[in-house]
Amino acid sequence: MNQVILIGRLTADPELRFAASTGRAVTNFRLAVDRPFSKEKKTDFFRVVVWGKQAEAVAKYLRKGSQCAVNGSVQIDQYTDRDGNTRYSTDIVANQVEFLGSAGGGSSRREESDSDNTYEGSNDMDSDFPLVDDEDIPF
Repeated sequence: MNQVILIGRLTADPELRFAASTGRAVTNFRLAVDRPFSKEKKTDFFRVVVWGKQAEAVAKYLRKGSQCAVNGSVQIDQYTDRDGNTRYSTDIVANQVEFLGSAGGGSSRREESDSDNTYEGSNDMDSDFPLVDDEDIPF
């Protein structure tokens, strides 16, 4: 079984692009996750890849500092660099991204009109992301 669940904060704004061959949306971002049991505060940084409608929602609603939960799998790729050296890349391929909070407790990137308050997603491995007003959170 290859499954990972991470909760952390984005280290930069997510990067949305579209696959040249299929036109499918893909978003990459880095997630900072604190190690809870270390004597001194340590943080791990994970590269996360998300596809499809979820990728578009992540790019639209998350930004640097936003908190989210990622459920996915670890993918390790091998490639050869320009100098002929073998390199490895470790990514988390997200099956689900859940929005937990905005950066610094403020409002999210979405500051357009109220018509943007809902996200219409598809049912194929993509999830709907209900928006939560920070004023409704009791803590």
